[in-house]
Amino acid sequence: MAENENNLMTQNFIHNFIDEDIAEGGRYAGMTVHTRFPPEPNGYLHIGHAKAIYVDFGTAQKYGGLCNLRMDDTNPTKEDVEFVDAIQEDIKWLGYDWEDRFYYASDYFEQMYRYAVELIEKGLAYVCQLSAEEMSANRGDVNTPATSPYRDRPIEESLDLFRRMRAGEFPDGAMTLRAKIDLASGNFNMRDPAIYRIKHQSHHRTGDAWCIYPMYDFAHPIEDAIEGITHSLCTLEFEAHRPLYDWVINNISCPAKPRQIEFARLGIDHTVMSKRKLRQLVEQNYVSGWDDPRMPTICGLRRRGYTPEAIRSFSEQIGVAKADSTVEYAFLESCLRSHLDSTAARVMAVLRPIPLTITNYPEGQSETFTIENHPKDPGMGTREVTFSRHLFIESDDFMEEPVKKYKRLTPNGPECRLKGAYVIQCTGCVKDEDGNVIEILAEYDPDSRGGDPADGRKIKGAAIHWVDAATAIDAEVRLYDNLFDDAAPDAAGKDFLACLNPNSLETLTGCKLEASLASAQAPASFQFMRLGYFCVDNRDSKPGAMVFNRSVSLKDSFKK
Repeated sequence: MAENENNLMTQNFIHNFIDEDIAEGGRYAGMTVHTRFPPEPNGYLHIGHAKAIYVDFGTAQKYGGLCNLRMDDTNPTKEDVEFVDAIQEDIKWLGYDWEDRFYYASDYFEQMYRYAVELIEKGLAYVCQLSAEEMSANRGDVNTPATSPYRDRPIEESLDLFRRMRAGEFPDGAMTLRAKIDLASGNFNMRDPAIYRIKHQSHHRTGDAWCIYPMYDFAHPIEDAIEGITHSLCTLEFEAHRPLYDWVINNISCPAKPRQIEFARLGIDHTVMSKRKLRQLVEQNYVSGWDDPRMPTICGLRRRGYTPEAIRSFSEQIGVAKADSTVEYAFLESCLRSHLDSTAARVMAVLRPIPLTITNYPEGQSETFTIENHPKDPGMGTREVTFSRHLFIESDDFMEEPVKKYKRLTPNGPECRLKGAYVIQCTGCVKDEDGNVIEILAEYDPDSRGGDPADGRKIKGAAIHWVDAATAIDAEVRLYDNLFDDAAPDAAGKDFLACLNPNSLETLTGCKLEASLASAQAPASFQFMRLGYFCVDNRDSKPGAMVFNRSVSLKDSFKK
């Protein structure tokens, strides 16, 4: 269970801060550690969110505390119930549970409005009529303070205008409510930031009840305070926003005073994790959807065959750092490979088939072999595999004119073993009119059934996987590679779409799989012997038309 795993969560600098806070005399002594995960429901969660989920929920579990799930739905422009549902599904799939603590920022719109009025009444906020362009032009620089001709507007006038803003009297962009802090601050987030803006747009939960919406930097600390959050764990880009977080908390009559702590966000090479860019990939049909197996979204990783255990292991092993860094995608693959190595049953599948005829095996005869589903785990049981005169093998397991050190099938070449079955030796091949090999011919040794030959001779050739032509099922197999062939497609100044890998998907049809896979259902994963780890596609696969996705290759390219 995720809870047991995360109780063993490696100590990190966040936990050091929490230890100080809950110790005798600390700011939260005697209190329950309470965190939250606050996604914006404007897209699907990705692997970066998975790390944040691990930090938020895992930290709460480590201290026997609580973690809330809260939808940050303060911007109605691109928020949707579809995303709300998907976020909940992804978090539960990862193994975490918020129990009955599921909230929306929009639950608190009325309280946020009252806190904004409180700031105006204290002379700490004012209505500004500068446009967004004018505010930007008047923002100043490191040597020049920002300016606003409305900063000294009388309190009663700002109160009146703010009430009329709420009543819908003004168009979008006509006014904002700004916090009155310090126009000369070296932290530009403190230069009288906007805390409310006008948006005449229907909200997915509140409908048209509101036409003004709070800015995230104002709403976030209020939400945390209302919910009694002790530690608001955020990614590093919010570090410069922490003074504003604290300013809001310290200047309103809120019920609690949470502490914000920042940690490094997750960066992975050969991918992008900007929701805007991921949305662009989906909406412009560069991928088949948010769950395309090449996407870094959690639903995409799930469809590709990633497991919750692998993603949690990845999050644990990369650790929680104070400085941003980039992790190799190969390491994420390594975590999946490690988990599937111990859990995935071994089966035989031929992706690029060519017929193999055992010429000295009787026509019309067949037999079965009992093969272990996992060589290291007897508890996974066995299965029956049929064998007959007509088989399929991989086309690259034959070479008519072999290169040096080639140890697979070649006319009069070395003996090779068909995995779990017999030793065979190639005797020739059949070609079509164009000279293409269309069938391989071989003879088998009847005394070599299922194990080493009775005479003890060594087999120098490779062990080859195969399927019986009479019982094999047809399937489509999709081979995935990195969506981007540039290691840093998200770097400043780059057109990330120009970095797309044209070979990120190869679709193979007419693949031949052993009969045991005919009834396989998602999310089942298997090791296709010698080929890699594959899973049943959870969208397109169906009985009689099986589709498998390659999750990860057998070879570990991550250099530890």
